[in-house]
Amino acid sequence: MVIAGAHKGEQGKIVRMIPKQHRAIVEGVNLVTKHLKPSATNPQGGLEKVEAPLHVSNLMLLDSKGTATRTGSRVEANGVKVRVAKKTGEVIK
Repeated sequence: MVIAGAHKGEQGKIVRMIPKQHRAIVEGVNLVTKHLKPSATNPQGGLEKVEAPLHVSNLMLLDSKGTATRTGSRVEANGVKVRVAKKTGEVIK
């Protein structure tokens, strides 16, 4: 879920992470128009809508109920470290 900026409140699946730039591309969010030159595969050229990256500080994870939540970690009884939703305390898969 996007929590800040022009696309605040929109939700989508993360398609790609760019860790060095602290950015993520979210499906269907932050669409920009890309101009395409005519080529052999695309003789007309034209315009194409493409998702642009968003900074990860403007994104928040959704829990199973669909509410935005921060995350934490917890060590289970069998010694496995898992990610946990701060609001509900449930394990995030």
